[in-house]
Amino acid sequence: MTAVTHADDRRGIQGATLSSDERYIVISADGHAGGDIPDYRPYLESKWHEDFDQWAAAYENPHEDLLGDLGPRNWDSARRQRDVEADGLAAEILYPNTIPPFYPKSSLTAQPPSLTPLDAERRWAGLQAHNRWLRDFCNDVPGRRAGVVQINLYDPEASAAEIRWARENGLHGGVLLPGTPPGVDLPQLHDACYEPIWKAVSETGMPLNHHTGSAAPPSDGSPEGMVTFLLEVSWYAHRAFYQLVIGGVLERYADLQLVFTEQGTAWVPEELARLDHFFQRMGGSGGSQEEAWGSEVVGKLSLKPSEYFNRQCHIGASFIRPAEVQIRDRVGVDRIMWGSDYPHREASSPYSKECLAFAFGGVPKAEVEKMLSLNAAKLYGFDLNFLRPIADRIGPKVDEVFAGLAPRILPADANMCPAFAGYEFATD
Repeated sequence: MTAVTHADDRRGIQGATLSSDERYIVISADGHAGGDIPDYRPYLESKWHEDFDQWAAAYENPHEDLLGDLGPRNWDSARRQRDVEADGLAAEILYPNTIPPFYPKSSLTAQPPSLTPLDAERRWAGLQAHNRWLRDFCNDVPGRRAGVVQINLYDPEASAAEIRWARENGLHGGVLLPGTPPGVDLPQLHDACYEPIWKAVSETGMPLNHHTGSAAPPSDGSPEGMVTFLLEVSWYAHRAFYQLVIGGVLERYADLQLVFTEQGTAWVPEELARLDHFFQRMGGSGGSQEEAWGSEVVGKLSLKPSEYFNRQCHIGASFIRPAEVQIRDRVGVDRIMWGSDYPHREASSPYSKECLAFAFGGVPKAEVEKMLSLNAAKLYGFDLNFLRPIADRIGPKVDEVFAGLAPRILPADANMCPAFAGYEFATD
């Protein structure tokens, strides 16, 4: 992609009068954080301490980015803040990353079922410990971190109470909705058993976040299985949308807001067209097979799938590429929220400013502002007046983002981030 000239760039920013140092407020809609294993112990009731000590002693870290010097980026508040400020980020929505107490693996992947009722009780205590740790972690930098509360689907009533606790305690990043992969011992998301969760989300005004990962069946561990997982993981995450549509959740709770994070953006127009087609066929097409199978469900709905999406859905757009930005109007500029994915291996950090220039070069300022901050601020409740002086100090410059990213500026290690697909990197 060639750089846009400054002669063109003033016209592209909708005729605004800009100083050369005007900067964007950037809110990352996809960050990850979690406590170091010992950090969680004080947040557990004392009755779990002996069990926790045994679990922690046997714990083996399954993730490369939690080992050595990389791990503390998740829980070292001062270090994290230095990193994200150097990267131009004024605020973040924080999903989990580390392993909650008593769990076999991260909450961003499908969890095997509990072995016993005691195991289930311990796991719930572990999730609550993470949520309380996250509350304090967010409070360490007031106004700049929005924590996403974790729940489980095995006890909807307890999860509903946890959602209300989160709202009362300032975790305004919303609720992490786990997936229901095929083969797990859980009803699918359209099932009526989850009504307490939807009701609590609606009553609290908390966004419902569905991050890629937990809805896909686990890989078998083989090289081919890992490739299969990689190719399918986002597709499984998309299923949550039509599950909530056919379950009538978006119909009953018209104010409920649903976010799809780290799943791309290009899938949205085609998927909505596909769903609208099938729902139209199910709603009445002269005795078709689709109508025979689906008329009972579709007859209870007042909107098309695309209309529910446009009213209630948002995209946490990690790794957004120039080709996806070009179809932003078909996805909805008011729906897209850029994310860095810090501190994951594939994150745009420490090249987020360059990532923004590569993706949004030539895009009018008013639209970029929506995708970098306005949409996320509105949904998650960030105070833009509070963030403005921070952004004036650290944010990416408007002119530099509009100018685009010239080729051969970035080193090859930036290619770890999928957002740079197609970019011509510098050579040694």
